[in-house]
Amino acid sequence: MALRPIDNALPTTPERPKKQAKLSIPIQTPKKPSDFGVNEEKKASPLPPPADASVDYISSEKLKPFEDPESKIQGLVEGLESKDWVKVCESLNDVRRFSLHHSTVLLPILEKVMLILVKAMNNPRSALCKTSIMAASDIFNAFGEKLLDFTDSGAFDRLLLQLLLKASQDKKFVCEEADKSLKSMVNTIAPLPLLNKLSGYVNHGNLRVRAKAAVSISNSVSKMGVDEIKEFGLVKLLQMATGSLNDRLPEAREAARSIVFSVYNAFTENEDENPGEAWQSFCQSSLSPIQAQSIIKAVGSQ
Repeated sequence: MALRPIDNALPTTPERPKKQAKLSIPIQTPKKPSDFGVNEEKKASPLPPPADASVDYISSEKLKPFEDPESKIQGLVEGLESKDWVKVCESLNDVRRFSLHHSTVLLPILEKVMLILVKAMNNPRSALCKTSIMAASDIFNAFGEKLLDFTDSGAFDRLLLQLLLKASQDKKFVCEEADKSLKSMVNTIAPLPLLNKLSGYVNHGNLRVRAKAAVSISNSVSKMGVDEIKEFGLVKLLQMATGSLNDRLPEAREAARSIVFSVYNAFTENEDENPGEAWQSFCQSSLSPIQAQSIIKAVGSQ
């Protein structure tokens, strides 16, 4: 019996055709002109320079007088109120030039200029903020105590608050410029009226503002003689200092200790016998127990 070939043993089944893999081809949409380079060149292209880079911060020594200040003053306020921030910066520098070289021409509109200056300090653009602070310094140097005459609008009070706030900022270059301006204020305004203005800020809700106020008070008290300190009030100065002696910021604590020692030296100047006992008795009789303890401890720690 003949055998069949092995490949004929089983019936063959036709192979199923293999499915072709589907390819998805992305549909490209035409780009808008503004889209070109958004992803491809984002890393390669350099970032545009910040707008503030076009503003030069000019030192007071390099600011020149005007050839015709009477004519130039006519458009000053309009320039300060411009919508163009670069124009405002230029006008702020003009305010500085008037302060330094033509203060009598600026004086009639100075109160209004100061209010605009405060508004510029509140601007989020750093160039405007810093230039306005520089203008405040030049105004202090030019007018000094005359600025305290603007009581109706509160221009000085608003300016002082803004400088304390800007000196408390995280932006270092703004903070440093505000510190300089506060020092100019202390150097050009007599201590007694200035202390009355600063006293309200030692209890401010912002701990950095409290610290900056304490520093300005300390710098102002350091200029005072014994008679001036007594005229302002030994107890009043100690009460201003007590809150900052235990403040969280070292800057505030150091300023408070300086104030206390100025008062201590003024009190004990004519105390030949037992000045320490006389000082302790004075503190305990003039202050609350907690305040007296803080003041006595501050002096005793030195």
